Amino acid sequence: MNVRKTRPEDLERVMELYAEARAFMKRTGNPNQWKDSHPAESLIRRDIEEGIGYVLEEEGQIAAAFMFRIGEDPTYRVIEDGEWLREGPYGVIHRITAWNKSRGAASECMKWCFEQCANLRCDTHQDNKIMQHVLEKNGFKRCGVIYLENGEPRIAYQKV
Repeated sequence: MNVRKTRPEDLERVMELYAEARAFMKRTGNPNQWKDSHPAESLIRRDIEEGIGYVLEEEGQIAAAFMFRIGEDPTYRVIEDGEWLREGPYGVIHRITAWNKSRGAASECMKWCFEQCANLRCDTHQDNKIMQHVLEKNGFKRCGVIYLENGEPRIAYQKV
């Protein structure tokens, strides 16, 4: 498996992965996290332009996509019902999705991110039990609740 920056020619496949993820979330009890349109293609294009969009290739095929950057995330400035494990510079993982036929792809993405920065933060919807399990399986600890710009709560995780 190989992680690399997302390229413009990857956009169609990446958007397919997100569409599959939205359908999967609806089938598994999480219909509200990404609803019918998140992430928007314009957001993924911006990730590519900013150099923070990544894909995981498996046997020459894109098996996962995610956003990763090192730097402050405004939605992580305030945390309720808990606290961060450690302050200081941190990496952020958002919008991680993996092809349903690829085993362990999301874990590989998280492992790669931790190799880039040994202080990671991530969040997920309270109904996304599968992502909560994947995060905890990969050494992330539940730290509290953060709120997105639109006011929606998310469970905050950190791995140090």
